[in-house]
Amino acid sequence: MSAIQFEKNADGIVILTLDSPNQSANTMNADFRDALKAVTLQLKAELESGASINGIILRSAKKTFFAGGDLDDLIQARPEQATEFYQMIEKMKLDFRFMETLGVPVVAALNGTALGGGWEIALGCHYRIALNDPKSKFGLPEVTLGLLPGGGGIVRTVRLLGLQNAFPLLLEGKQFGVEKGKSLGLIHDTADSIDEMMDKAIAWVKAHPKSQQVFDVKGYKIPGGDPKTPAVAQVLAIAPAMLRDKTKGCYPAPEAIMAAAVEGAQVDVDTALRIESRYFTYLATGQVSKNMIGTFWHGLNAIKSGASRPKDIAKWQATQVGILGAGMMGAGIAYATAIKGIKVILKDVSLEAAEKGKAYSQKILDKRVSQGRMAAEKRDQILSLIQPTATAADLQGCDLIIEAVFENQQLKAQVTQEAEQYLAQDGVMASNTSTLPISGLAQASRNDQHFIGLHFFSPVDKMQLVEIIKGQNTSAQTLAKAYDYVQQIGKTPIVVNDSRGFFTSRVFGTFVQEGLRLLAEGVHPAKIEMAALKAGMPIGPLAIQDEVSLSLSEHVANEARKALQAEGKDLPRSGADEVIETMLHQFQRKGKAAGAGFYDYPAQGKKKLWSGLSHWHKAVEISEQEMIERFLFVQALDTVRCLEEGVLTSVVDGNVGSIFGIGFAPWTGGAIQYLNQYGLNKAVARAQVLEAQYGARFKAPQLLLDTARSGHAIA
Repeated sequence: MSAIQFEKNADGIVILTLDSPNQSANTMNADFRDALKAVTLQLKAELESGASINGIILRSAKKTFFAGGDLDDLIQARPEQATEFYQMIEKMKLDFRFMETLGVPVVAALNGTALGGGWEIALGCHYRIALNDPKSKFGLPEVTLGLLPGGGGIVRTVRLLGLQNAFPLLLEGKQFGVEKGKSLGLIHDTADSIDEMMDKAIAWVKAHPKSQQVFDVKGYKIPGGDPKTPAVAQVLAIAPAMLRDKTKGCYPAPEAIMAAAVEGAQVDVDTALRIESRYFTYLATGQVSKNMIGTFWHGLNAIKSGASRPKDIAKWQATQVGILGAGMMGAGIAYATAIKGIKVILKDVSLEAAEKGKAYSQKILDKRVSQGRMAAEKRDQILSLIQPTATAADLQGCDLIIEAVFENQQLKAQVTQEAEQYLAQDGVMASNTSTLPISGLAQASRNDQHFIGLHFFSPVDKMQLVEIIKGQNTSAQTLAKAYDYVQQIGKTPIVVNDSRGFFTSRVFGTFVQEGLRLLAEGVHPAKIEMAALKAGMPIGPLAIQDEVSLSLSEHVANEARKALQAEGKDLPRSGADEVIETMLHQFQRKGKAAGAGFYDYPAQGKKKLWSGLSHWHKAVEISEQEMIERFLFVQALDTVRCLEEGVLTSVVDGNVGSIFGIGFAPWTGGAIQYLNQYGLNKAVARAQVLEAQYGARFKAPQLLLDTARSGHAIA
């Protein structure tokens, strides 16, 4: 069966139905390319035989219009195949261009979502009609996977919208719905049913017997002007610098998109399409796109399909969730739960404190209403699901209770025992701890098989990851329920085994401490922060330490030291410990919340590095690249240790968790993928050099050594 079904009606209109065989969605795979070539040959044969073709309508037999490029194919493209890959893309684009320039009307009947290559097919049509469906999404999100729209998306978007209006769609991969598409002029008409859409498509074809793309009309000007237009030239003079400031040079895709857009706007359409193909080939055969596709597509899809969830346990849904502690974390969890339609009992020591926690949700929802993104009735409905209370008995019947109080084992034990008696039968008791071992906290529980860790990240309304921590005795049923709840509230779960700091907090700590060590070594703080940003981290270690608070870090370190000493182990002191102690006890600088940490926080204006950090500054020779590799290696090596020790249960969880939990450089595809793409033998050699120079934290784990010798990747 062909991926494109060719049908010609009595009016001489060719209807092409996109229907990729053996797939739930249409993608640009080999079947599609072959089918497109066959359609092109058939159209040519019809014309050569003297048959009339009065128009072309593209529609889909799937639930959506077209999903885009086949990422399984794209991730296989290698640099040595660049010429072959480029020619393949060019042939496909020439087939599209043939239809686009036949002189007959070409219509896209969009029955649902069209993203990436699917939207490029739609842009290749002269007229676009969309089904009125609020779930439909359109756009070119390729940049989020390290790619660019290589099927004509850049060329056509720039010519239809102009450079300045096209940039947000291309550089940020912004998706939009039907109404936004209409306002942009990219969707011309809508319909309320498939039949109406097809009727409208046929009517438009009949009303426009001669048709071509607006930008193929002689004398057409790009909206806003081409790159030589003074107003556009002025913007383009600073745009590359602004882009580089944003990407820090880690992401080749946005720079390639801007280059292809600007270069393509100065030449004819066909030359512009070739320029686009060359940049697309460069990205598709490069390593960064492979890193990002592997994690942001394959990795996330594996997690969504329950890769780390116990098998053969029925899906579960929470109906009423209790939350203990209405501070920032508890209030955030309450919001994330209620907005998905789940009833929440938000308990604190006083009704006033619980009400304050509910007010957090009100503030977020009020903002959405004021921006026109939510109806007032919907806001009120969500808020009605949150019941603030100071009475533990109000938790009666909760099938999940999440404790989110201060990081103190005795306090957590107290609130657990107070609340647990009100759990529904077979209900789950969870702790939102970021560092305390779950098995220790579970000792306070009546049934440690029903006890689990749910580590949310702040701010909860924005952070997608939840780290699920299994205690020694946590049952498979409890883990499955926790996994289902995390997915029920629209977040991404990773599963780890119990240990101090688990995975994310432990590895996150190595990044912050490396920044503090560099400061202790005498490196200028501005250089430290910039090196972290150029590594791809979202924020520098000194800024993060201020956010966390130095007092909390000292408290956690002291607690960890005590616990390890009780086990007969030791936590050696480092330059990082010395920096924190000096900041706290000599300079009385506790962090952002106190208004003074590594940064000053003026009431008016931006934060700036505190001049007193010169206390540590001395002449030290270290390159920026050396600092970048120290930041990335210290986290990646500890992530491999987590895998080796059984803290991490899968490589996918390690890669996804490192990016979404601790902000590990997304361009790498995650902490483990960073080493894979570096080359494991090269990574071992680099780790040995770093260990010799800086210490045991850079020692290559045995798992890395063994895998490097095997010639395989860590998988």
